[in-house]
Amino acid sequence: MQLRHQILALSVVPLVLAILAITTLVTWQSTQLARTSIDTFERNMLKAKQTELLNLTNLAISAISEIYQNAGPDDEEAKQQVRDILSSLDYGEDGYFFVYDYDGNNVVHPRQPFRVGVNWIDLQDANGDYVIANLIEKAREGGGLHQYLWEKPSAETIAEKLSFAVGLDKWEWMLGTGVYLDDVYAQTAAANADLRASINSTFLTVALIAVPSVLLVFGTWMFLNLHERRLADTKLKELTQRVIDTQEEERSRIARELHDGISQILIGARYTIDLARRKVQSGGEGAPEAIDKGADALNGAIKEVRRLSHDLRPPALDDLGLSAALEALAHNFTERTGIPVELEAVAFKNVIIPESKTALYRVAQEALNNIERHASASAVTLRLSSPHGRVQMVISDNGRGFAEGNRKKPGARSGGLGLRNMQERMAHFGGSLLVETGPSGTTLHATLPKTVFIKSAKLADVA
Repeated sequence: MQLRHQILALSVVPLVLAILAITTLVTWQSTQLARTSIDTFERNMLKAKQTELLNLTNLAISAISEIYQNAGPDDEEAKQQVRDILSSLDYGEDGYFFVYDYDGNNVVHPRQPFRVGVNWIDLQDANGDYVIANLIEKAREGGGLHQYLWEKPSAETIAEKLSFAVGLDKWEWMLGTGVYLDDVYAQTAAANADLRASINSTFLTVALIAVPSVLLVFGTWMFLNLHERRLADTKLKELTQRVIDTQEEERSRIARELHDGISQILIGARYTIDLARRKVQSGGEGAPEAIDKGADALNGAIKEVRRLSHDLRPPALDDLGLSAALEALAHNFTERTGIPVELEAVAFKNVIIPESKTALYRVAQEALNNIERHASASAVTLRLSSPHGRVQMVISDNGRGFAEGNRKKPGARSGGLGLRNMQERMAHFGGSLLVETGPSGTTLHATLPKTVFIKSAKLADVA
């Protein structure tokens, strides 16, 4: 996986995971809360039905209490009066009272008269529940609730029914009434449907928020990535072209130095030696003088080679340190141009890292070259110090600066590196290069941070 893909994964995947986690948590909590509410609602409805059954049963008992209390175990007349009263107690299409004796024979059933006088002790519902037997058992125990499946008169369908049965022990009768629970379950089912709709709505809402967010992050990343890649490609092309230009300029400079300096000196030395040879062969005078001139020319060539080698990579920079290399650079500059250089330098040998020394030396070298070619200065000052634990080099001249129209702008290439490349050398180590110019001269400030110092070294050790 490429780096940009890893960055995309690190930015998008946590967002997606967070959205999924939040959605799951919110959905789970909402579902649990809704289900708890639905369960509570169902329990409350069932309790209300149970209370209703108790009230209805008490109402029926109150209606027959006087007759039942005054009748004997075999008082058929009293039993008939009670049958009539219970048959007449009606509270809706599906609300009625029923009576069975303890043997399972139906005594009263207003909605299903065909059951009267028939024994139903073995009657089972669709779930295999012995309905009448269990109701009689509840009555014998002193009264209780029992839930079973029974036909609903108004709809002529089988539905859940909750009944309360109480015993009339003197006559061995079971008196009961019931309510159907399909309306309770219908309301519960509606609540569950609302819950599912709410969950779907929540998922839809989260999707409407999450998907655009993910697309926004992805789109932003793609835009930034493409933008950065274009900038990087542009900078790389510029850097490559600048390196090529710098190499070509340096090659051109070396070629000029070789042609205009060493090559001319060697040609002159050759002519001198040829002259001396001819004089020796002819026996004429002046041969020693010609040989001396040739030797002087060869010495000049040797010096020119040393100077050129010194410009490419001064040995003093590696052997003696930055201060000594700058001193040699200033001496050669004065010797070549006649412009005096005032040098104030702190010895940094083995204190700052070699790459930083090279960068500072090249900046000083290029600055002096620019002064020689363009500044028309009569004096130069070079100071190397360590203020606040940093490395600072200040080069000043009293020339004409960049004020004239024929001067190059800061950042343009002059000779070798140019001010822009000098700035890049400093920036590579976290430093800076500032140029102050005007009609009275130019001052260059090159600064490197503390990080260029070797940790184990101390300034006091190399003072």
